[in-house]
Amino acid sequence: MSTALPRPERELAMIAGAQVLALSTWFAASAAAPAIKAEWGLSGGQVPLLTIAVQVGFVVGALGSAVVNLPDRFPAPRVMALGAFGAAACTALVALVADGVWSAAVLRLLTGTCLALVYPVGLKLASSWFLDRRGLALGVLVGALTLGSAVPQLVGGSFGDAWRASLLVAAGSSALAGVIASRTRLGPHVTRPTAFRPGVAFSLLRQRGPRLANLGYFGHMWELYAVWTWLPAYVAASAAAAGEPIGPATRGAIAFVAIGVCGVVGAVAGGRIGDRWGLGRTAAAAMVTSGACCLLAALLFGGPLWLLLPLVAVWGVSVIADSALFSAATTRVVDPQWTGTALTFQTAVGFLLTVVTIQGVPLVQQAFGWPTAVALLAIGPLLGSLAMLRLQPMLARA
Repeated sequence: MSTALPRPERELAMIAGAQVLALSTWFAASAAAPAIKAEWGLSGGQVPLLTIAVQVGFVVGALGSAVVNLPDRFPAPRVMALGAFGAAACTALVALVADGVWSAAVLRLLTGTCLALVYPVGLKLASSWFLDRRGLALGVLVGALTLGSAVPQLVGGSFGDAWRASLLVAAGSSALAGVIASRTRLGPHVTRPTAFRPGVAFSLLRQRGPRLANLGYFGHMWELYAVWTWLPAYVAASAAAAGEPIGPATRGAIAFVAIGVCGVVGAVAGGRIGDRWGLGRTAAAAMVTSGACCLLAALLFGGPLWLLLPLVAVWGVSVIADSALFSAATTRVVDPQWTGTALTFQTAVGFLLTVVTIQGVPLVQQAFGWPTAVALLAIGPLLGSLAMLRLQPMLARA
């Protein structure tokens, strides 16, 4: 008896594997930031540039891609492979060529631009193979994003001051992702556009269904990347305040488990539950939970680690459990020929919001402390949950 996976599951496994490997470049420099800061003598205000540049580059790349309908007009596997190879090259150049924060920031911006051809296009590829189980399929993809984003925390902690080696590992991973992506195929559940329509992405905002799905996603993104970026620093600061200081390896391991392991569980479980219980209701429940974790993290700052770590684990699960549901909901309420454009535009604006919160968290923390900084992150998911509850009746009819 053959044990080969059916075609949709096989394609999903390849897409997810490519996503994990390529997206390891996203936080590669951020995870190595303490070593880079020490070697280059960076100020506290310059360190976030290593992450913000990627976010800005992703937004620029995604908006440009959406305007020209790139994910729908050209073969998605080739587009995804091109993005992975580009991210690999730019990450390797940071390790081999960059000699200061500004040259590194430019290369990180280009890395983000390349990754805009990886993640949204991967969502389209997965959507093309699944219809009834689309929430679960996209949950697997978001799990891949989560794991790929968390791997650098573990790798960076393992390499210590040898940050260039950790970046080269991420670059090699992304190059392998390009090879895998080039071997994927587009499934039967999307259609090719009949014409070039540069304004279609913005026209979706005038339609109630896509607008509500986007608003829910924007609330989710207000919190997500700020948590992923600053959770290690928050945990380390809280442990120090409690008189239980932790080292870089421990901090990296905690972040990997919370963001990566717990995140994968949350993403896959969220997609599976969403298919059964309703995409809108499940997303709202996840956002209320993660918003509550923001508020509890403020209250538990400086408390014992045995109390903080379970909260961090729940936070890691809930902060990403809804992510696939916005993408799945969007594919239900847009014309199938514009699936790639709609998903790319959604992620572009969502990631633009992350620039505000990633930069804002350290500024608020310096002025008012960690409790205020993490509590303010609750605003996005709590408002986004309202949009998804309003969208649920439309999804039930779709």
